[in-house]
Amino acid sequence: MAQHFLLSAASRTLSLRKIYKAGEDAAYETFCQMRWPETDGEAVCPRCGCCEAYSITTRRKFKCKGCHHQFSVTSGTIFASRKMAFVDLLAAICIIVNASKGVSMIQLSRDLDCQYKTAFVLAHKLREAMAQEVHTGEVLGGHVEIDGAYFGGHIRPENRKEDRKDRRLKENQSPNRRVVVAFRQRGGRTLPFVTKTEAEGAALAKENVCRMATISADEASHWDVLQAGWTTERVNHSLAYSDDGKHTNWVESYFSRLRRMVAGQHHHVSHRYLYQYANHAAWLEDNRRTPNGGLAKALAANAMGAPVSRTWKGYWQRSA
Repeated sequence: MAQHFLLSAASRTLSLRKIYKAGEDAAYETFCQMRWPETDGEAVCPRCGCCEAYSITTRRKFKCKGCHHQFSVTSGTIFASRKMAFVDLLAAICIIVNASKGVSMIQLSRDLDCQYKTAFVLAHKLREAMAQEVHTGEVLGGHVEIDGAYFGGHIRPENRKEDRKDRRLKENQSPNRRVVVAFRQRGGRTLPFVTKTEAEGAALAKENVCRMATISADEASHWDVLQAGWTTERVNHSLAYSDDGKHTNWVESYFSRLRRMVAGQHHHVSHRYLYQYANHAAWLEDNRRTPNGGLAKALAANAMGAPVSRTWKGYWQRSA
């Protein structure tokens, strides 16, 4: 009886290994297709561009016939020097794109069965890949909405009433408080920036919004300078959120997603990396009508086309 049980357990283990290997092979082929779509997944040397390479199957590497350079499918990409299995990387991409308002790193680490540090860096690398699609360098045109919102820098009030300070005063506020200024093109892209003051948005508009565009903004006085360069529409939110078609509802929709991402999922976001979460929310907002499969494919392609991350490669070694 015991011998039969051991044989059954060994058989099940062998079957699971076969299933895992099949999944890993399929995930690897997917990454090859994303890395080299022009050659239908056939390896191209990243150093000399040669299309002929030997396959070192024991290590999932290639050796160029031209310059003899050894490389892998993730060499020179945002996944360079990765240690995770390809099936786990693909699972991380699917989990992140499936969460419409982000996913916490502790939850991602549990889903992938990895350390918190691994999930943290992996998610930020994927956000960096998203940013390539958000910040393309193209100026916004047509009808553009602009607004700003404050994030971070919460000052916890003192326990006793007599010890409490007026947190509205500048001297009692945290220096870590930041503003996300967002430009939202109606029917187009969302372009976020992290600044220290909301007034800096007017200067950013000069570089990122076409002069022929129409800009919608609220009644805040720091947006008055926009009237000197663009056709502007202003809406007084103290009176109405929409006034005869004049509104900033599109950019407010973006801030609604970002606030729920920060407050509902991550709970605390460092001001140093707020721009990463802002880009993540912008990517989700711009692709909100795309099916999950299309989102996963797009993010995987962006990741394989992104260069090595100078910010996140070796992050914990520098931050230890």
